[in-house]
This record gives sequence, C-alpha cells and structure tokens, in this order.
Amino acid sequence: MTDNINELYIHRLIGRNLRRLRSQQGISQMGLAEKTDLTHNFINDIENCKKGISAKTLAKLSAVLNVEPYQFYLPDSVPNNEVAIYVSDFRSSFQNAVNQFTDKYFYGDKS
Repeated sequence: MTDNINELYIHRLIGRNLRRLRSQQGISQMGLAEKTDLTHNFINDIENCKKGISAKTLAKLSAVLNVEPYQFYLPDSVPNNEVAIYVSDFRSSFQNAVNQFTDKYFYGDKS
C-alpha cells in the first residue's frame, strides 16, 4: 500500500511539473509530443498521473523543455524563489545517501 501511495505522489509531481514547464514555454501537448517523438496521448497520461516515465523519457522531456531533470520532482510546496536552496539541500542529502550506500554495498563498510 505504501509503495502505491509513494508511486502516485511521484506521478503527481512529474505530471504537475510537466504541465507547468510546458505551459510556461507555450508548448502544447501535441507540440511537445512531436518534439519528443512521444504520442500526444502519452503526454496527456503523464500530466494526468496515469503513466510514469522512464529515465529515457525524462531525458527527452528535459532536453526539449531545456530544464534539468530534477525540476520534474520539485514539490508544489517549494516557492520558485527557494528552489535553489531546496535543490542544494536535496543534493547534499542525496550525495550523503549515495556515499553511504556505496560504502556499505561496494566497500563492505558496515557502519
């Protein structure tokens, strides 16, 4: 049950941010579909939280919209003027988690 809730939350974040980023640039769903070689229906399903996306699709969307991939994961609660602070804190936390994982599973550190 928890996995489904987390998955739905992520789909919502990506869908809302895709719609916002696309709309800010004045690109229609059809226009975005053409530029990314995705279907209009797929773009619509992403924005309406019906479909998830792969890293490959995220890369295509990021390139066409000229944004960093992390921007699809920013919660609504982060005001635009605080995004840099949020991202900096996130990067630091993420890097620490990656380092701990790497130390534990690749180098045998059991701490």
